[in-house]
Amino acid sequence: MVKFRSYFERHYPKLERIIATIALINLGLVFFDLTYISLRPVYRQYLPIVAQVYDPVKGIVNHPQTEAYQAQVDALTQQLAAPAPQPLQIETTLSDLRNLSQQLMTQPSFTAPYGNDALATIQQTLQERTGQRSAQVAFDQFWNADYLEQRGWQSELAFWNGQIRPFFEANYYRQITALGMPVDYFWLIDLPFVLVFAIDIVSRIRMTHRRHPNLTWVEAALRRWYDLFLLLPFWRGLRTIPVALRLYQVDLLNLEPVQAEAQRDVVVTVGADIAGIAGIEIIEQMQNSIRQGDLLDWTAWIDPNVDNGAVKIVAEEEMTAIANRLYSVGVHDILPQVQPDIEDLVQHSIAKTLEQLPGYPKASYLPGLEQLSAQVKQGLSHSLAQGLYRTIATSMADPKGEEITARLQHNLRAAVAQALSQHNTRQDIEHRLVSALEKFKLKYVKALAEAGGEKLAERTELLRRQIS
Repeated sequence: MVKFRSYFERHYPKLERIIATIALINLGLVFFDLTYISLRPVYRQYLPIVAQVYDPVKGIVNHPQTEAYQAQVDALTQQLAAPAPQPLQIETTLSDLRNLSQQLMTQPSFTAPYGNDALATIQQTLQERTGQRSAQVAFDQFWNADYLEQRGWQSELAFWNGQIRPFFEANYYRQITALGMPVDYFWLIDLPFVLVFAIDIVSRIRMTHRRHPNLTWVEAALRRWYDLFLLLPFWRGLRTIPVALRLYQVDLLNLEPVQAEAQRDVVVTVGADIAGIAGIEIIEQMQNSIRQGDLLDWTAWIDPNVDNGAVKIVAEEEMTAIANRLYSVGVHDILPQVQPDIEDLVQHSIAKTLEQLPGYPKASYLPGLEQLSAQVKQGLSHSLAQGLYRTIATSMADPKGEEITARLQHNLRAAVAQALSQHNTRQDIEHRLVSALEKFKLKYVKALAEAGGEKLAERTELLRRQIS
């Protein structure tokens, strides 16, 4: 498969590789940005530094309600771990936690993706831990001094930090701009790349317009229309198209299998229909030509009674040249091969003629005369066949013979044209030819339907491999 290389790829290969590499880096950042929200829990768990750095870019801050809830849990931990715990202070903190738990279930606190699922998981986990059926009762029991003292506050808070705390830390909300849109500063990261792409695209357009002055600026820009996706501040995922094509053009990505499969799908789905339509159209044009009499006129070479001007002269010259070529092939190549058969035919004709002469049958029975008669017939037939062959062979070299041959060819064409001009003969031949083409058309369509586009694609691919 031949790869098209534009002017820039051929004259500035290193620069094109640099631009393609920059475009690939930008595409990676684009997909990182597009998937960051959904993959943020993964980053927080395995790569927390990524979340810390990129959260401000997306305007992500900790949710104040869950952050306040966790602050109360930390305060309770410090109070319980103090050398001299204050029961009144601890009870106040537990009461605040029970109130916050009630707000947690009645207000939309978990606004991150799958926030409702996170809250349901927290409730189910606490219900299993406390053995309560109601989520509210489970929260109230968990943040109860008697329960923590009975179960051991160290183990229960360790359970909270290990099973519940990650959901609270993962919860967030995105800041909103004055336009009501979520804060997103990715355009600041994307801007340098867009400027590089813009300079490259403008340079290409100017160079294309300079090399092809007949093109307008719009037409020059549309020569690489897919590069415009690199400049869009929205639908950034479409940059996959120009980046993939640039990598392919600088031999950093092999798209030939994809291109071959795409072409194959087109051939399979459309090729059979196109082949059928084209074939039927050709056959119907031939049928119309036969109905109008054009084909038989050319089969008869030309009607001598119709004056067609230049068309007649051209047809006469071409058909005369064809006739001369066929005459030469027949004389020099065909006649020598059938000469023995011609001699046998002439000898048989002489024998039949002699048998019709009066008294010859009885005289042939005389001693010695029968053998002499056979020799005479054989010699005569051989002489006639040889003479006929030499006469025909030398007729083209003889000016008089050439004139006679040309007159014979002309008269033969005139006779054929006159015979075909008979209404019954012409109509019958045209009808039979149209009928034969109609049957062929049905067989053609049937064969295409049976073969299908898949077989046509396989044959085309096999021919391409044989050629390459």
